[in-house]
Formats: sequence, C-alpha cells, structure tokens
Amino acid sequence: MDTRFAMFDNEITAKFAKRFANASLVIQQSPLPKSTQELVSLRASQINGCGWCIDMHTKEAAAAGETPVRLNLVAAWRESTVFTEAEQAALALAEEGTRLADAHQGVSDQTWAQVRKHYDEDQIAALVCLVALINAANRLAVIVHQRGGSYEPGMFAAAVN
Repeated sequence: MDTRFAMFDNEITAKFAKRFANASLVIQQSPLPKSTQELVSLRASQINGCGWCIDMHTKEAAAAGETPVRLNLVAAWRESTVFTEAEQAALALAEEGTRLADAHQGVSDQTWAQVRKHYDEDQIAALVCLVALINAANRLAVIVHQRGGSYEPGMFAAAVN
C-alpha cells in the first residue's frame, strides 16, 4: 500500500499540520503526565489502525523512558498489572472516546467517575483534548495511507511555532 497523498509536501496540508502541531503543544505543556499522553495516543492509534501514529507514539514514549513491557501491554491494558489506576482511567477514556460509534452513550459515567477521581480539572481538559486530537490525527494518516516505520523521535519539533 503506497501513500496516497504527500501531506507534508502540499502547501495547504503543511499549513494545517503546523497549526495542528501547535494545538498539540497546549496538551504537551499541560500538567497531564507525558507518559499518560503517550499511552493514550498509542491506544487510540491502535484502535484506529494508524500505523504512522503507533510508530510515532511508541518511539516518543520509549525515548521519554517508557518501558517495553508497558508499551507492549497497552493493547491489553485491562489484562495487565503494569498500569496505575489513573492510567487505566485515562486508557478507558481513550477507548470509549475513540469508539463513539460502538456505544450509544459514548464515555460511560463509570469511566468519567474514574477520570474525575484521578485527575484535576486541567489534566481532564488536556485528556479530553488529547483524545479528540489523536483521533483527528489518526483519521488524517489513515485516509492518505501514511505508513509507519520511518518516524524518528522529535522529528516534528522544528515544525511547531
């Protein structure tokens, strides 16, 4: 499967990507732990089948010190012992916020209560925005068949601002 469209070579999508990256800075600079940000992004990307984003977030998490065991178990986080209760709440929110069409109510009250138990208002705001942002990123990459494998940690840092 070849990439359908060179998003980074087109003037319109390059402008959009820069603004998209700047929006992600708000989340990156938030009090939501970096490890939680990467785990949530990875889980949503797995659900959406986005190879580009799985590649990116696995490598960024590893570069930030995340362990291979935890990265390998994100897809089966409910069946593992390596995630905190707070991380489990964030992963549940990521799944339910990503699978909106699979559940008529979207995010369950139980999941929301767990998120409220473990995160403050600013962290919740960042978490909700992150779930929306990673789902948008996944859709962009999947639509154009942006394939995973070539991402290098930090490669988009210069594109921001």
